Formats: sequence, structure tokens, C-alpha cells
Amino acid sequence: MRPLEAERPADLLTGVEDSKLPASFFSRLLPAIDDLAELKLTLVALSMLRQKDGDYRFLRHAELLADADLMRGLAAVDAAADPLETLDAALQRAIERGALLDAQVVTGEENESQRLYFLNDERGRELQRRAQSGHWRPTSADEIELLPPRPTLFALYEENIGVLTPMLAEAIQEAQATHPREWIEDAIRYAVERNARSWRYISKVLDAWQQEGRSRETSGRLPKGPRSYTTGKRKDRVR
Repeated sequence: MRPLEAERPADLLTGVEDSKLPASFFSRLLPAIDDLAELKLTLVALSMLRQKDGDYRFLRHAELLADADLMRGLAAVDAAADPLETLDAALQRAIERGALLDAQVVTGEENESQRLYFLNDERGRELQRRAQSGHWRPTSADEIELLPPRPTLFALYEENIGVLTPMLAEAIQEAQATHPREWIEDAIRYAVERNARSWRYISKVLDAWQQEGRSRETSGRLPKGPRSYTTGKRKDRVR
């Protein structure tokens, strides 16, 4: 399955917040959807987003999971599959096709990570960008918390680790698509505390947290310093 081609539309769903779905939904998006679970998920997500109030319209994974009609519909698509896996696969298809956007953010005092979903229109893209940049985060229900301005991750890296090269800038951008901003900030601090000032070390810390979760036990298994990444046959090329 492939996303829409050159017309992968930044404004594919512009107007979806009106009283009816825009013509582009029927003329461009709907004919491109070739998976029944994706179709059901897309229709339900658009309906749920249209019913949201205020300027911060987003969906949490838990909201979709709690929709009994949606989950029954997904279970009927493949009775042998786990409905949760069907939901996650449909979400990924909708994101790849360009109907929805997602952002992984950290919420709550426990620094819990969760993924948010937005409509792929001008407002949704701005909400996604601001969430990924740490300008706001959701709290309880649909409430949001506006956060004070913070230095960019590029500035944070240069202030604490070293000179930012184009290759490093690209690596940090890729990390932002996978990990919450708070994780990257904490991994930079972790590297500084251990005098392991290299992006490769920071990346290894992020990978460990992603695979095993952030816990005291995980921290105990992380590298103690930079030697693990600067000795041996292959040395770090992205520092």
C-alpha cells in the first residue's frame, strides 16, 4: 500500500470541520483507501475530531480504543486478529496515507509517553508542530497545558555537547519523530553527567529507554561513559 503520490496533500482534508465532509474526501482520499479497517478507522476519527470543541483538537489512543462501535467494527474485519493490533495497523495506514498526523508527547508527573492524533489540515499540522516542540501538552480529558518557551534541541545540543553539523541536525530531527522531546533532553543531560558527549551515546540511551522503558534498572545497564563508543574497530562517525 502506498500513500497518495505527489498530491499527498498537505491540505487534503481542508474543510472537514464544516458540517459535511469536503469533496476532496470523496474524490481523492476515499478512492485511495484499499483497506477496510483503515476506512472504518478514518471515518470514525474524522467524526470524533469534528465533534471536538476549542482550538486544540486531537485524539488519544485510549479514546479510539474506548469506542465500542469502532472496536467491534475492527474485530469484524478479521475475527482471528487482535482488535488492538488491527487498530494500530489502521492508524499507521491512515498516517502514511496523509489523513491523520501523530505526535508522541510526555504527559503527567510520571513523564508518561502517549501518542496524539490530529487531522491533517493547516490547524492540525500546527498543533502537531507545537506539541513536538514542547509548546503544549494534554492533561486530563481534553484539557491542555501551555508550557513556557524552551531552547530548541539544536541549541541544547550545542550548549552541552558540541558543534552541530548538518548530519547531527538530521539525526536529532529523526530522533524527534521517534522519541518525546523530554526524553531527548534527559538523554543529553545523562550524557553530560557521565562526560559522554557524543550523539551516538545519546542515541544509545534513547534506544535503551525505548526498548526497556525508563527505569532505575534500565539506567543501571546503560553505558558508563564514552569509551564504549570510541574504542574498537568502528568508531563513532556521528558525534
